[in-house]
Amino acid sequence: MKKEQFNIAGMSCSACSSRIEKVIGKQQGVEQISVNLLKNNMHVTYDEKVISAEAIIAKVEKLGFGASLHLQQQNQSKAKPVDTAAQEMQAMKRRLIWSVIFTLPLFYISMGKMMNWPLPEIFLGMENSLINGLTQLLLTIPVILIGSKYFEHGFKNLWNKAPNMDSLIAIGSSAAFVYGVYAVYKIAYGFGHGDMNLVHRFSHDLYFESAAMILTLITLGKFMEARAKNRTSEAITKLMNLAPKIALVERHGMQGEIPIEEVVTGDILIVKSGATVPVDGVIIEGNGALDEAAITGESIPVEKYVEDTVTGGTINKSGYFKMRATAVGEDTTLSKIIALVDEATSSKAPIAKMADRISGIFVPVVITIAVFAAATWICLGYNVEFALVIGISVLVISCPCALGLATPTAIMVGTGRGAANGILIKSASALEAAHNIDTVILDKTGTVTEGKPVVTDILTNKITESQLLSIAAAIEKLSEHPLAEPIINAAEERHLELPAASGYRLLPGKGLEALVEGKLCYAGNAKLMQAANIDVSEFADVTAKLAHDGKTPLYFAQGEQLLGIIAVADTVKPSSAEAIAKLRKLGIKVIMLTGDNKITAEAIHRQVGMDEVIAELLPEDKERTVRRLQEQGHKVAMVGDGINDAPALARANVGIAIGAGTDIAIESADIVLMRSDLLDVPKAISLSKAVMSNIKQNLFWAFFYNAIGIPIAAGMLYPHFEILLSPMIAAAAMSFSSVSVVTNALRLRFWTYK
Repeated sequence: MKKEQFNIAGMSCSACSSRIEKVIGKQQGVEQISVNLLKNNMHVTYDEKVISAEAIIAKVEKLGFGASLHLQQQNQSKAKPVDTAAQEMQAMKRRLIWSVIFTLPLFYISMGKMMNWPLPEIFLGMENSLINGLTQLLLTIPVILIGSKYFEHGFKNLWNKAPNMDSLIAIGSSAAFVYGVYAVYKIAYGFGHGDMNLVHRFSHDLYFESAAMILTLITLGKFMEARAKNRTSEAITKLMNLAPKIALVERHGMQGEIPIEEVVTGDILIVKSGATVPVDGVIIEGNGALDEAAITGESIPVEKYVEDTVTGGTINKSGYFKMRATAVGEDTTLSKIIALVDEATSSKAPIAKMADRISGIFVPVVITIAVFAAATWICLGYNVEFALVIGISVLVISCPCALGLATPTAIMVGTGRGAANGILIKSASALEAAHNIDTVILDKTGTVTEGKPVVTDILTNKITESQLLSIAAAIEKLSEHPLAEPIINAAEERHLELPAASGYRLLPGKGLEALVEGKLCYAGNAKLMQAANIDVSEFADVTAKLAHDGKTPLYFAQGEQLLGIIAVADTVKPSSAEAIAKLRKLGIKVIMLTGDNKITAEAIHRQVGMDEVIAELLPEDKERTVRRLQEQGHKVAMVGDGINDAPALARANVGIAIGAGTDIAIESADIVLMRSDLLDVPKAISLSKAVMSNIKQNLFWAFFYNAIGIPIAAGMLYPHFEILLSPMIAAAAMSFSSVSVVTNALRLRFWTYK
């Protein structure tokens, strides 16, 4: 079996992606297919002995879409996907701006007389009807040209028997525009032949504003989609940029910098303090304290020595070492994380809007009704003009103005309300998925906890806390070790004066020693105390308890006398326990995943009380856990803040990033909590329920008008009551449906979390 990625062009809604999946999935030799509307791509697993990539491309093109192998673009710059997405967003933005520029005056002129708005004299009165009509025509033509792609895709899909929302847009807008042009000719004919009744009749039958308004509103929705595509591309590109561009290599006894692409397995690389590890490898000389937060989420750097493995993308906080490269290019852990994010975002099925899901039925039904109604009235002996008015009325009243507004208006108002509450919701898919969440997975570091170590306990032996802290800070100020920072910060918070320290010497694997006011002092772990013959047995029980609580005890001694112990740990956020309790009250299962050790994880578990804790995980393990839960039928939300959480965030039904986290986590997620407060997780779920309820209401009203209006527009009431819904009234009804949808969406401005 072979797995290929194809680039797809011309998809406009979920009806398109669903049709491609359905048709290609039925081809002999195709085992699995996933079409991603947002990224305009398709992943296909197929038997190349039965079907070729060229045959798959030909089948997609036969459906009316463009297709090409993704491999054909791999030699291009990796930044191009971002540039392409950004260009698409900017192009859509320009189309939207220009559409609005022409649509607003068109709408004002067309509706001004009916609404008694002030208008120039040249547009008023029957004698100026032709001027009015030609002005509207000239304002509509640019909007039609700007939205030409809707007509191109819509009619092409209609021709290929795969109608979608573009088809309805194209038919409805075309019908309104063509009838408007017809009305202008009738007005001109009326003036030429002195038939003022004809002029009066058709001066009210100009529907150019309907044609332009449809295109402008749909362009608004397309702009939002383009912006989402741009953000998706940024997430993967930022991951790519994590890897260093150069490496310091030692070859033939000479040192020199080379591009990262030229590093090969077996190369000897040098990593200095503050440098990023270029590729995966093993230390052969020296040591260092590595910040592995990008890979494991561990907040406290890990000491690495000879024969220990190191991972590309991690940072050497202190120390100096040589390493032998064991994995380069696509085989590195960081590259695998990038691949996981890309695969997860590509394989995640886009959640289609309700209007799109039923468009495959709605569009042909509307067309059929319009044609059938017109034909019926002709058969009943009415003239072609009367039948044409009936057909146009059906198409105009069923135009997707309200359908186009139903989702984006609720999303815009809802997301605006969310932003005011510290919740950034990035897509309609996230909204739709969040209200069904039954399992929330939490990363530990930076999510449940603060994400940076602080001093938690100070235990002294025959000196005061201030004396111990000042000596400890004086020693640690000479050190580059990451655990020095919380001790120095604690001393600064107490405004302590630090004694003079000198003679710093690093003791690998144990700690350090220095002279403080001429006296030899030690700072480090229990191994250092044992090596210096310092008795710490009196504190054995308390240090064991500190370790049990997930804290790191640091010993400080002067000569052979133990001065005391300072414990450092990543503390739990004040709101974490309350947030978890609220989630469990909602019936949501809460699981904590962490790359940290089991002792620390269990200590956090006891403090906040989630349902389950899984520790010592790598990024792929987190992503695998999310996938396992999804396979069991759970709707999973992943909450995290680190690069290591990106694959799991992308794989989850809803990825929720803590705002204080990395850009990669934020870009990979669907929802961002800007205040870094876990209490915003239940708040976000509640908001999603409110917005989704509003969207469903909007769609109901949009279709309700069609259900009532289409039969009337088709003339069902005319034989008995002589009630005929003219295209003008049909357009007004359509406009009213749009107003009701917008008004309903505006109610979300008053949403509050209860």
